[in-house]
Amino acid sequence: MTETARIGRPVPDVVAEAYMRGEPQPRRVSPASFRGRWLVLFFYPRDFSRVCPTELQAFARLYPDFVREQATVVGVSTDSYDAHKAWFETDPRLAEVAYPVVADSTHEMSAAFGVLQEDGSALRGTFIVDPEGLVRAVHLNDPDVGRNVQETLRLLRALRTGELCPEGWTPGQATLSPHPTPVTAPDPGRTGWLPGVPG
Repeated sequence: MTETARIGRPVPDVVAEAYMRGEPQPRRVSPASFRGRWLVLFFYPRDFSRVCPTELQAFARLYPDFVREQATVVGVSTDSYDAHKAWFETDPRLAEVAYPVVADSTHEMSAAFGVLQEDGSALRGTFIVDPEGLVRAVHLNDPDVGRNVQETLRLLRALRTGELCPEGWTPGQATLSPHPTPVTAPDPGRTGWLPGVPG
């Protein structure tokens, strides 16, 4: 039985063919082959669909930012390599997609990451894997709603700090100290004591 990807565990090592613009033949890739770099692996339901190209475009637009964060972006759907090639080379909205797109036609990768649906398509799933090959972030949502790629980039940047990051943290903001200032316990002899209120 294949183990589903989980936070803090090694990324499932599934080999599959991928479409890569400009290459005449499929490229064999696996999540483990990107060890040494951060990996942003995102699953989408189907080629030739309506919501998916908006996400693929967003990842293409922000691709240089992911590269600056020492991350590789890889898309995945359960469509075939030939379907990927036909779609990515004819739809002008996808002309800037320069990252690999896995053709998980065997469904092995989608099953290993826990995103395979009964109809054979994948949920919208995003996985961030660190250079040691450990899963550091997982996000899943309904196929009808596209993900926020800018938020994926923000989360990657936060994880790369290696520090405690508060809600909504963005680069340039302070992170949190791992050793917070201890709170002084109230004097049990005082009555009516409330923090911050003279008593």
